[in-house]
Amino acid sequence: MRHVVDARGTSVGLPGRVERVVSLVPSLTEWLVVAGVGERLVGVTDWCLEPADALAGLARVRGTKNPDLAAIRGLEPDLVVANAEENRKLDVQRLEADGLAVFVTMPTTVAGAVAELRELAAAVGDLPRAAALDADLVAAVAGAYRRRPARRVRYACAVWRDPWMWVGRRTYAADLLGLAGGEPVLDDPATRYPRLDPATMAALAPELVLLPSEPYEFGAADAEEVAAAFGGSRVELVDGRALTWYGPRIPAALAGFRELLEGAA
Repeated sequence: MRHVVDARGTSVGLPGRVERVVSLVPSLTEWLVVAGVGERLVGVTDWCLEPADALAGLARVRGTKNPDLAAIRGLEPDLVVANAEENRKLDVQRLEADGLAVFVTMPTTVAGAVAELRELAAAVGDLPRAAALDADLVAAVAGAYRRRPARRVRYACAVWRDPWMWVGRRTYAADLLGLAGGEPVLDDPATRYPRLDPATMAALAPELVLLPSEPYEFGAADAEEVAAAFGGSRVELVDGRALTWYGPRIPAALAGFRELLEGAA
């Protein structure tokens, strides 16, 4: 038996070699596959969609917020991978009460996400492409820090509507956009996802309003509505996975949002 420490500061006991993994986090499912977990990945959520070919035929354990705990137990995993934002604390506690090892991540910065992926790689072990992935991510983050522009674009980024919710400062998405050259118009350190109606947000006069494709799937009709409400602000539909799926997508996400923000500037 060996022990690793997750983002909660919790010591997680694991066998010398992890043979069976269940992932409850779509972005981490993608990272595990790309890192080379192979057939040791035995179960994923209904929202784990990429890479599609590698996930075909795997056991599905329902959603991130309502996982089938009995199905997870039935898969007899050596390790369950979870996230403090994607998954409910109660579900993690119930799995641990059943004797399952759960490794929880909760990054609020891009650099923190890269560090947590490195720790997860150590927990899973024997991931042949993890070291190369880590090197790519470290280089991408270092490059983003070097290239951060002096002129930063004031933005608002929605994550939901009915009620309207927005990206706050203490989030992975805000840090990603900050590295790419953005500055949030919201400055509320106490709230990760503030609830503000469009009129209130429009009064803050963002230069750019971002409407991602997930978790709420904003579309053209939403963009038209927001453009009318915000007057002179530029409105862009963006890839929600690039914004929130930390892992192999980080380098392209930093480059893509930097290009978008430079265009808005």
